Amino acid sequence: MSDPRTSTCPELAAVEDHAEELAALGPANEELGRLHDRAAKVLRDSGVIRMLQPAEYGGAEAHPRDFAETVMRVASLDGSTGWVAGIVGVHPWEMALVDPRVQAEVWGEDHDVWMASPYAPMGVLRPVDGGYLFSGRWQFSSGTDHCDWIFLGAFLGDTDGVPLEPRENYHVILPRSDYTIVDDTWDVVGLRGTGSKDIVVQDAFIPDYRALPFSSMVDGSALARSGRTNPTYGVPFTTIFPLGITSAVIGIAEGALAAHLAYQRERVQITGTKVRDDPYVLSAISAAAEEINASRTALLDNVSHFYDIAAAGGEVSLAERAASRRTQVAAAWRSVRAMNEIVARSGGNGLRMDSPIQRFWRDAQMGLAHAIHVPGSVFHASALLDLDVTPPPGPMLSMI
Repeated sequence: MSDPRTSTCPELAAVEDHAEELAALGPANEELGRLHDRAAKVLRDSGVIRMLQPAEYGGAEAHPRDFAETVMRVASLDGSTGWVAGIVGVHPWEMALVDPRVQAEVWGEDHDVWMASPYAPMGVLRPVDGGYLFSGRWQFSSGTDHCDWIFLGAFLGDTDGVPLEPRENYHVILPRSDYTIVDDTWDVVGLRGTGSKDIVVQDAFIPDYRALPFSSMVDGSALARSGRTNPTYGVPFTTIFPLGITSAVIGIAEGALAAHLAYQRERVQITGTKVRDDPYVLSAISAAAEEINASRTALLDNVSHFYDIAAAGGEVSLAERAASRRTQVAAAWRSVRAMNEIVARSGGNGLRMDSPIQRFWRDAQMGLAHAIHVPGSVFHASALLDLDVTPPPGPMLSMI
């Protein structure tokens, strides 16, 4: 874990200034089923959500490594707050690449406006004069209660609302007035404080400039049209979007490790042996700590590699993008497996509901279950590309 006292990242330093408060708000977030207003304010005031935002709209245009490290630290204090920081904090990166008219609509009067998602194509765009009519229902809109705009995934349809074949995936941008947040749709085992509720849209009119082909985010054409030259915006979308999610999972594992160590320092086992004198538990702690640290290092080195490629004006191949996703998925799984090893050695009292260990454990399982961390298709596609075989289009390439 980086030391915020020596970090040059002001957002990370601001988070550290409120570390005890963010950690203390974890139970309140969980009870509310969304971030407590105070937790959201700390994120807002610290500038975490503006780290990847364009400078002309009050953003830091930060190195994505700094963003990832900051998300990890937030998540190590409270998983739900870190998860929202990671997901909502990535959206300004994409907003930087869309039509300037949308950027002005979102940030023109308030640079601290937040945007939610999800990107899953659960709606259909029906062409009409000047744009589209849009309807659908989406799950898992993290942090949505604190957001005033949203990105939603869609398929392009015909005038009857039937998706065109082959399917064309779009990202659609809507203001809060055009969608409904469905309360009581987030009752899950972990990350309860994220408030990842359902979203409903019914026949909203979408101007054509607020519907972005997803392919333009992947093939680089959105970046080219934007004219942005900061290498942060040259990192592939399929690396930058999962970065926030995977950083949160690794940060949660770090939080579990810290809570476990705090509990074990003075713990005496039922046998009368102090944990500090038990070589088996000590060995497990060290092994887990190193696995979690390896996950952190792999994730940060991965995004730094792509930043350096962008800074040098290089191109990124499909095989490199697949390898990047493989690294991210493996890092998430490695950190959670390591966390499970130490949680299992916390003893019954360590897993009481007033202990933060159990909340970190539940949050990590939920974070690992996110679609971005499903290993099968990612590993399959990466192996095929290593064999110089291009995977077929469809689910295997959906986030590569």
